[in-house]
Amino acid sequence: MGGAVSAGEDNDELIDNLKEAQYIRTELVEQAFRAIDRADYYLEEFKDNAYKDLAWKHGNIHLSAPCIYSEVMEALDLQPGLSFLNLGSGTGYLSSMVGLILGPFGVNHGVELHSDVIEYAKQKLDFFIKTSDSFDKFEFCEPSFVTGNCLEISPDCTQYDRVYCGAGVQKEHEDYMKNLLKVGGILVMPLEEKLTKITRTGPSAWETKKILAVSFAPLIQPNHADSGKSRLVHLPPVAVRSLQDLARIAIRGTIKKIIHQETMSKNGNGLKNPPRFKRRRVRRRRMETIVFLDKEVFASRISNPSDDNNNSEEIEDERREEEETKPSELKPDPPVNFLREKVLSLPLPDPLKYYLLYYREK
Repeated sequence: MGGAVSAGEDNDELIDNLKEAQYIRTELVEQAFRAIDRADYYLEEFKDNAYKDLAWKHGNIHLSAPCIYSEVMEALDLQPGLSFLNLGSGTGYLSSMVGLILGPFGVNHGVELHSDVIEYAKQKLDFFIKTSDSFDKFEFCEPSFVTGNCLEISPDCTQYDRVYCGAGVQKEHEDYMKNLLKVGGILVMPLEEKLTKITRTGPSAWETKKILAVSFAPLIQPNHADSGKSRLVHLPPVAVRSLQDLARIAIRGTIKKIIHQETMSKNGNGLKNPPRFKRRRVRRRRMETIVFLDKEVFASRISNPSDDNNNSEEIEDERREEEETKPSELKPDPPVNFLREKVLSLPLPDPLKYYLLYYREK
């Protein structure tokens, strides 16, 4: 499934193509997609395909096509502080992007059938937190994953603001999925070969919208052959953040505001350089006269003595302009992590600095 947009050379180019094709339509979704490199969720030997608009599967590891994920993210209408449940959470790629939008006071849970995929997702999550500069640009709602069949969620589980199912849902399981939602919540899932958005407008009232045709593998039905009993899936409890953790969030937020204010004052309300207006050059074209004589054609050129001189000046001007506008072939310097620099410059004990930085390696 996929192939709706051209392949990109890197993650940013992939996002540019998704925007151009109108799969990504809002700034929040764009920021989340740019913050997490899709290639980081591929096995090393398959990374050449990471920026193609195609699904990828290797064993139990699976990623949907970027155009599908972008439609899902847009349809979920995510906001900070909401609760999210990802059924078939897989590599954690989608859950991590969602976590960037939910912020520190959201809830981000995932259910995955295969324990090896859960382990893979935890490794990728740890890599993102420890190494990605994008982590410091957001306040992150870290996903929590549990192993189990998403059709066996305990009936006493809490309901969620947003739910996504990453496998084809049979019609007989539609009501089961709807009951996972709070009133006002949104459920996105493949239902009868259509990516479908269902909004719960009341205790027993729903609005349904078909988004696009899709082809997903169906949900795996529970197998009770071994014990004859259902293995209930218990979702993680909604934990209350510690006072220490709340202090870290507040301090990081304050530092980010200071950095933003300093940047604004340095750049004059964010405008670094006034736009350059180029003088529009009128190009002189040489006039040609074509003379017909019997069946032969003779072409002659009419020009001023100064034309040759003017032309060489124009060529020189064009060459100079190209040199000015030509991007430097040197590799640009990596972006500066101002939050990290500011924290490390504070007159604080090192353990506290590292705590504020989440003990990140970068």
